[in-house]
Amino acid sequence: MSMESKVEEKAEQLGSGNSLYLYDDEFRNSIATVDASGKRVWVYAKKPSGAFHNKRIVVSAILLAVFFAGPFITLHGKPLMLFNIFERKFIVFGQIFWPQDFFLLAITLITFFVFVILFTVVFGRLWCGWACPQTLFMEMVFRKIEYWLEGDANHQRREANLRMTPGRAARKVAKHAIFIFISVLISHVAMSYLIGIGEVKKIVMQSPAEHWAGFIGLVVFTGLFYGVFSWFREQACTVVCPYGRLQSVLLVKNSIVVAYDWIRGEPRGKLKKSQKTITEKQGDCIDCKMCVHVCPTGIDIRNGTQLECVNCTACIDACDDIMTKIEKPKGLIRYSSYNAIQEGRQKIITPRVLGYSFVLVVLLAVLGYFIFTRADIETTILKVPGTLYTKTDDGLITNVYSIEFVNKTIENVPLELKIESPVGASLSYIGENQIEVPTESLLKRMIMVKMPETSLTGLKTTILVGVYQNGKRIQSAKAKFIGPITPKKIQP
Repeated sequence: MSMESKVEEKAEQLGSGNSLYLYDDEFRNSIATVDASGKRVWVYAKKPSGAFHNKRIVVSAILLAVFFAGPFITLHGKPLMLFNIFERKFIVFGQIFWPQDFFLLAITLITFFVFVILFTVVFGRLWCGWACPQTLFMEMVFRKIEYWLEGDANHQRREANLRMTPGRAARKVAKHAIFIFISVLISHVAMSYLIGIGEVKKIVMQSPAEHWAGFIGLVVFTGLFYGVFSWFREQACTVVCPYGRLQSVLLVKNSIVVAYDWIRGEPRGKLKKSQKTITEKQGDCIDCKMCVHVCPTGIDIRNGTQLECVNCTACIDACDDIMTKIEKPKGLIRYSSYNAIQEGRQKIITPRVLGYSFVLVVLLAVLGYFIFTRADIETTILKVPGTLYTKTDDGLITNVYSIEFVNKTIENVPLELKIESPVGASLSYIGENQIEVPTESLLKRMIMVKMPETSLTGLKTTILVGVYQNGKRIQSAKAKFIGPITPKKIQP
């Protein structure tokens, strides 16, 4: 039995009035960009146009401008954003974060993950279609250049099957030369977010021999971006991106996605040139397949929400254009949800959304508290490994400590240390008598603490060291002081 016969038989079983009018279930067993033999099917997406596409152009232009301008924007003399994983130094909106702030990073990642869950439950893959860098560069930069040099999808498809000519070869060379140039720009900007624009300038202006690591990094980044946008393309979304895989477990029937109104569109059928209006038994979908031709991942949105769909709205614009031509209302394909189409009502506030929202608010409150109460100077004091205590000629017990300061500000900070407890303990510096922590740096010093044996409370006595800046106590640090146990102290 042919597929058409199966479809007709299934349709009769469902009944012509059933909203779930079935045509073809085979799409569930395959990926649109891979054929039956496992070979990749190259996607020639028709050039999109329409109201949504124009809005996406504006949004993309703003986001791309922010991306390219980001490394040059400074706040208090520091980059607005820096994610230096090599030196474990991060700057977010002028705030510097160090490895000691790892717990903040953990809370931030958990908060971001919960936000992604909540956003996807409500709005589906809106991020993918409107703000994802992969989509922005692929659809708004690289594919635009391809349309400009090689024409629309039909022209590209025809030329792919023709013999190479000098004119076509020149266009190919020009296209890939531009692709490489843009990839170089992207790689330099991306590297600037990792090591800073100043370091990138040094790599560019000086010999590669002086910055081998940075130079190799730029070459690798350039090759990666060029490979993704010139060849890998939509496979990055359908094969590599974990977010696309997650949507299958995050989306619910109330999630707002790019959806086909099957109730209004089915049963679909061709509209002949001599036919001015659609018959009563026929749905609004005239099976023109324009929604398929413009899809950058090669799917048929009429089959429902699929892994490959990035919610780029190209199918909405294409379908609206056809509906206008056949004098039918727009919105056959639109932003909607399964329940909104099936039941005629859109419900956003659900128990699941409220639950995720509550968790997100709590996490944001906790994160905000830790960020706003974070100390500008962080002090860590530890006993020097491998050392015990010593006893001076005057009967005092001494311990040697390593003390570490992290300056999270953009100014040099002079500090003073004082022993606050127990009474009788004193502190002295080993080396310089002054402490000044350089801006955005880590400083290590050695100190010696002396204490009379009468002040000891046991084998280990807790000492409290106060950290003062310009005479004002800004924080304190605790450490263990090791001393001998006298017979008096071990008596019950």
